[in-house]
Amino acid sequence: MITNQTERLNFASTKNIPAYPDFLDIQVKSFKDFFQLETKSNERGNEGLYNTFMENFPITDTRNQFVLEFLDYFVDPPRYSIEECIDRGLTYSVPLKARLKLYCTDPEHEDFETIVQDVYLGTIPYMTPSGTFVINGAERVVVSQLHRSPGVFFGQSFHANGTKLYSARVIPFKGSWIEFATDINSVMYAYIDRKKKLPVTTLFRAIGFERDKDILEIFDLAEEVKVSKTGLKKYIGRRLAARVLNTWHEDFVDEDTGEVVSIERNEIILDRDTVLDKDNVEEIIDANVKTILLHKEDSNQADYAIIHNTLQKDPTNSEKEAVEHIYRQLRNAEPPDEETARGIIDKLFFSDQRYNLGEVGRYRMNKKLNLDTPIDKQVLTKEDIITIVKYLIELINSKAEIDDIDHLSNRRVRTVGEQLSAQFGVGLARMARTIRERMNVRDNEVFTPIDLINAKTLSSVINSFFGTNQLSQFMDQTNPLAEITHKRRLSALGPGGLSRERAGFEVRDVHYTHYGRLCPIETPEGPNIGLISSLAVYAKVNGMGFIETPYRPVIDGVVDVISEPIYLSAEEEEGKLIAQANIAQDETGRITEERVVVKEEGDFPVVEPKEVNFTDVAPNQIASISASLIPFLEHDDANRALMGSNMMRQAVPLLRPEAPIVGTGLERQVASDSRVLINAEGEGTVEYVDAQKITIKYDRTDEERLISFDTDERTYHLIKFRKTNQSTSINLKPIVRKGDRVTKGQVLCEGYATQNGELALGRNLKVAFMPWKGYNFEDAIVISEKVVREDIFTSIHVDDYTLEVRDTKLGNEELTNDIPNVSEEATKDLDENGMIRIGAEVKPGDILIGKITPKGESDPTPEEKLLRAIFGDKAGDVKDASLKASPSLSGVVLDKKLFARAVKDKRKRSKDKDELALLETRFEVKFNDLKERLVEKLFFIVNGKTSQGVLNDLGEEVLPKGKKFTQKMLFAVEDFAHLTKGQWTTDETTNRMVADLIHNFKIKLNDLQGALRREKFMITVGDELPAGILKLAKVYIAKKRKLKVGDKMAGRHGNKGIVARIVRDEDMPFLEDGTPVDIVLNPLGVPSRMNIGQIYETVLGWAGQKLDKKFATPIFDGANLDQINELTDEAGIPRFGHTYLYDGGTGERFHQRATVGVIYMLKLGHMVDDKMHSRSIGPYSLITQQPLGGKAQFGGQRFGEMEVWALEAYGASSTLREILTVKSDDVIGRAKTYEAIVKGEAMPEPGLPESFNVLMHELKGLGLDIRLEE
Repeated sequence: MITNQTERLNFASTKNIPAYPDFLDIQVKSFKDFFQLETKSNERGNEGLYNTFMENFPITDTRNQFVLEFLDYFVDPPRYSIEECIDRGLTYSVPLKARLKLYCTDPEHEDFETIVQDVYLGTIPYMTPSGTFVINGAERVVVSQLHRSPGVFFGQSFHANGTKLYSARVIPFKGSWIEFATDINSVMYAYIDRKKKLPVTTLFRAIGFERDKDILEIFDLAEEVKVSKTGLKKYIGRRLAARVLNTWHEDFVDEDTGEVVSIERNEIILDRDTVLDKDNVEEIIDANVKTILLHKEDSNQADYAIIHNTLQKDPTNSEKEAVEHIYRQLRNAEPPDEETARGIIDKLFFSDQRYNLGEVGRYRMNKKLNLDTPIDKQVLTKEDIITIVKYLIELINSKAEIDDIDHLSNRRVRTVGEQLSAQFGVGLARMARTIRERMNVRDNEVFTPIDLINAKTLSSVINSFFGTNQLSQFMDQTNPLAEITHKRRLSALGPGGLSRERAGFEVRDVHYTHYGRLCPIETPEGPNIGLISSLAVYAKVNGMGFIETPYRPVIDGVVDVISEPIYLSAEEEEGKLIAQANIAQDETGRITEERVVVKEEGDFPVVEPKEVNFTDVAPNQIASISASLIPFLEHDDANRALMGSNMMRQAVPLLRPEAPIVGTGLERQVASDSRVLINAEGEGTVEYVDAQKITIKYDRTDEERLISFDTDERTYHLIKFRKTNQSTSINLKPIVRKGDRVTKGQVLCEGYATQNGELALGRNLKVAFMPWKGYNFEDAIVISEKVVREDIFTSIHVDDYTLEVRDTKLGNEELTNDIPNVSEEATKDLDENGMIRIGAEVKPGDILIGKITPKGESDPTPEEKLLRAIFGDKAGDVKDASLKASPSLSGVVLDKKLFARAVKDKRKRSKDKDELALLETRFEVKFNDLKERLVEKLFFIVNGKTSQGVLNDLGEEVLPKGKKFTQKMLFAVEDFAHLTKGQWTTDETTNRMVADLIHNFKIKLNDLQGALRREKFMITVGDELPAGILKLAKVYIAKKRKLKVGDKMAGRHGNKGIVARIVRDEDMPFLEDGTPVDIVLNPLGVPSRMNIGQIYETVLGWAGQKLDKKFATPIFDGANLDQINELTDEAGIPRFGHTYLYDGGTGERFHQRATVGVIYMLKLGHMVDDKMHSRSIGPYSLITQQPLGGKAQFGGQRFGEMEVWALEAYGASSTLREILTVKSDDVIGRAKTYEAIVKGEAMPEPGLPESFNVLMHELKGLGLDIRLEE
C-alpha cells in the first residue's frame, strides 16, 4: 500500500488544538439553510425561501373574495451539469415550482372549485458544491456583507459651539428610521426618516399619552394636587409642572344641517413652571379646576429638565392635535380626517406590513434596554419608545454610555442566503402586485393559479442580482487559495453598506472585537483598506449573523481540555478575562503560571489563574487562512505580512507544483476544503487509473448494498486543462496506483497548485542574500538559467475564443474553410466547419474559426470583378468575418467545441418523432427495471412483517394496516416517490432501511427523468443558445509560459520583485561544494522592511532540504532559534545560513559571508507577456484622429504635456513637430509619410493636425464664426 501523505515535523507546543471548521461553511451552509431542500416540507424552519413565501402569501383580491395560498415549493434537477453550463455559457440553475391553492370565500361563486396546482416560478441559479454560482458560463461568488445590525444605537456629536448633542437611532430591518436627538437648547426631538422633526412629547401624545399629566407620569416627575382653598396655600412657592387650563363648552349651530354642536374651549390661565403665589391660587380656584400638577421635589428632577423644556416647545395639547401635526409634517398637507391622521403613525412603526425590526433587531433592543418583549414581536412598542427616551436622558446625565458602532456586536453578516431571501422578497412582492391586479380583473371567469402568475417577474429580479449586484462578483480563481479566500470575504461595501468615499478611519481600523473573528492582517491596500476583510480560521457566523469565535472555559484555574470549545459572540465576550492558547499548564489543564496576562476587551491586565474565564483554542485563531499560511509570521512587520497574504492569492499554478519545505500545517486543509481535489468517499481499492479517470471499488456492508441502487465501483473523472476565470489552468493528475488501498478522505489526485494533497503555490529555491553586479538593485531578482531550463516556474495558461453564427437580414452566416480572398496556406489547419484542428500551433494573425457573412450589394473593386469573371458570382456575395489570433496570441489549440440549434424540416421532424418515441420506450424499460429492483429489495427488508398502514402525500392509505407484506402488494404501488416517511413496520431499524432505500430510489429516478428530459431537449431544440444565434464555436488555446525577464515574483513575507536578469548556471555565485544558487535576492530588502520571517524560513528550509524533511511551523507557535540551530547542526550546515560564496565568473571567494538557504518563491499573475505591447500603425479615434490608448485597443503611448515640456526644454523642435502631427493626428501627413518611408523618399512637410479642426468646430459651436486665412 502506498501512502501519499506528506509527513511534516510540527513545532507547535500548544496542545489540544481543535479541528478547523469547514472553510466553505459560510457559503455552503447558508445556501443550504436558505433552500432547505433536504428538510421535509412540514418541518421547514421559518427562515430562507420558505419564510419569504410565508411573508408574501396568502394573496387576496381587493374584495377578499379570492385567496391564493402557498402550500409548498420544490425544485426539479438542473438541465445541464456544471461543466456543460461553463462550456455553453449558460447559468447552472434549477426550475423552482410552488404548490399553490386558489379558493373562493364568496358564497355567490358556488361554481368556483378549490384548485391546487404546481406553478412554475422560473429558474433559480443553484450553488455548486464548491460554493460558487455559474452565471452565463462564468463562476461567480456572492460575497457576505458586514453591515450595521438593526436595533437601537446611542451616540453623541458636538455642536459648533462645543455643546454635546446626544441621539438614539432605531434602525429596522425594513421600514422608516426614527431618531431621538437633543439640541443646544436641551429640547428633545424625534426625527422620522431623517427629515421631519417634531418634539418628542408630540410623539408621546400621538401614541396615547395625551395630557401633560400622562407624559410627566411616565418619568414620575409630577404630583397631582386636589384644588381647595386651604389645601393649595401650603403649596405656595412650588412650581407648576403643567399648564392650568380653564375648560368650558360652547354650543353652536351647524349651518348645513341645523344641528346644535357642542365644542370644547380651552384658555390657559397659568403657564408651565409658574411659581405659585396667592394671586395664582385664587385664579385657579375661580377657574373651577379640579386638580393641578406640581413639580416633585426630588433630587433627580434636574435630570429631567429636558422633558419640561420639550413640553414648553410642544405646539400640541391633545392626541388629536398631535396626530394632525405629525401628518402635516410628514405629508406637507392637511389630514382629510382624524382616522387617516391617526393611521399614519400606526402604519409607520406599529404595522407588521410596513415595519420590521427583525429577530436580530428585537434581540439587540431587548438586550440594550433590558426589556423582555417576546422575540417574535418585531414592531416598535410604546414601551420601546419610552425606554429609549429614558435611556437617552440617562446618557445626557452621564449615567449611561454611548454605543461603539465599530464593535462587532453592532455589526452583523448578511450571508448569501439572507441576500437571496431579500431578493426573493422583492420579486415575490412584485409578483403579488400583478396577481392582485389579475384577480381584480377576472371577476366571474373561472381561473387557475397558473393564469395569475408571471414567472418572468421573479427570475428577472434574481438574474439582475447575480448579474449586476456589487456583492455578486466574478470569482478570483487564480489558485485554490484565491478561491477559498474570495468565498470567505466580508465586505462593508455594497447596497445598504458603506461607500469607500464616506468611510472614515474608525470603520476601517482594527477593533479589539475583531480578535478571532476578522483577520487584522488580510485586507486590500488602497481605497478599500479595512472595508474588505477576511474571516479568521476558526470563526463562524451564528444564526443571527454575528461572528463567533471558540474559547476553552477555565474553572478555578483549570482549563477544560475535554469538552468541545464554546463559541462566543463579541457581546458574550464582554467583561470576560481571556488568556492565550499557549499558556503554561500541566496534563490536567491546570494553569502553572502564577500571574497570567489576559485580554479584557481592549485592555491587557495581569491576573491570578483562578480569575481567568477562558483561553484561546489555538495561537493562529486571530488570523485568516492566507495569514496562517505564512511561516514565522510572528517575525514579520504587519504591513509586509499584509502584502504577503495578498500576493499568495496571485500565485500562478505551476506546471510542476511543489509543496513548501517550511509550511504552517494548514496546507492540507486548504487544499481539501477548496473542493478542487477528489477525495475518497470511504475505504476501498483502486481498480483502474489513467490520466482521465480513477475507478475505486469501495468496501460496503450488506446493508449498504441492500439500500443502494449503485454498484460498489465509483469512477471519478479528472479535470484536464480546464480554463479558470483568470485564464490559469486546472489539470489534475492521479497520485494513486492500481491495487492501492485508500482510506476515507484520502486525496486521489494533485495539480492546480497542489502536491500530495497539500497547497503548493510555488517552488523551493536555493537562495543567496547578496548584491550581484547591481542587477538586484531595488528589489530586482537575479535568477539562474537552470530555473527556466528545468521548467521550475513554467505555467500553462488557457484562453477561449468564441465566434457566434447569427441570422442576419441578408441571410444566415456560415462556418466554413472556404473563405474568399484567403490563401490555401492560411486555411490549411481548418476543418469543414472552419474550426482550427486540435494540436495546431497558433501565431498572431492566424485564422482560428472561419466564417463568412452575406454582404450587401456595393460597387465591386477591380480585384472583385476579376474574381467574379474567373469563379462566377460566388466570391462576390459574402465577406470574410473569421476570428483571427490577436497580435499577442501564440500557443497550441487544446480543444474546440461547436454548439448548434436543431434545424427543422419535414424529414427531420418525422425522424425526431420516431427518436422521441424510442426514448420514451427506453425510459419505460429502465424505469420498470428500477421498480423491480426496488420491490425485490423492499420485500427482502419487510418480508414476514405486518404493515402499519403506509400513506401517500395526500393522506390516502396505499398499503393497508394489519396485512402482511407480499411482493404482489408492493408491485401494486404505483408511485413510491410520493409515499410519506411513515411507520412501515413496528421495527425502527426496518423503517430506517426502508426510508433510506426509497430515498435512494428517488435520487435514481430523478437522474433517469433528468436524462430523459435532456435527451428530448437535445432532439427537439438542440443546444440552448441565446436568441438570434444559430451556432456557437469555441476554440481553447493553451500557452506554456516560462519565466522571463520582467515577470513578477514574491516570497510569502511580502518580499516581491521583478526578474531583472536570467544568468547562466556557471555565472551564478556557488557554494564551497560547487553548488550554484538558483536565485539571488538583495539583502537590503530585509532590514528596512522588517520581514525577518524570510530569513528564518531560508535557514530552516536549507536544513529541511539536507535532512529530506518537511516542517510545519504554525504562526505564533513555530520553531524558535534554538530548535533551528539544532536542525542546522544536525544537517551539517552553518548556523544562520552564513557561508562564503564564490564568484561564478572568476572563481574568487566573496569577501564576506552571505545568508544562504532554501526559500519558497511564487510566480505572480503579473506577467510580462500580458503587459508587453508595441504599435506601429493601428486604430485611431474618430473625432480627434489620434491613436487610441491601451493594449486592449492596440493603442499607442500618450505623449502628454509633461513630455512636450521635456522636448521643449531640449529644443528638439523637429522631433516635437513630428510627434504632434504625422505621428498623431495629421491624417493626410501620416499617409504621405508612410508612402515616403516605403519609397525611400524625403519626409514631407507636416500638415494641419485634426485636433485643430476639432477646436475650430468647438468654437463654431459656441457661435463664433472662425475662418482660416491662408
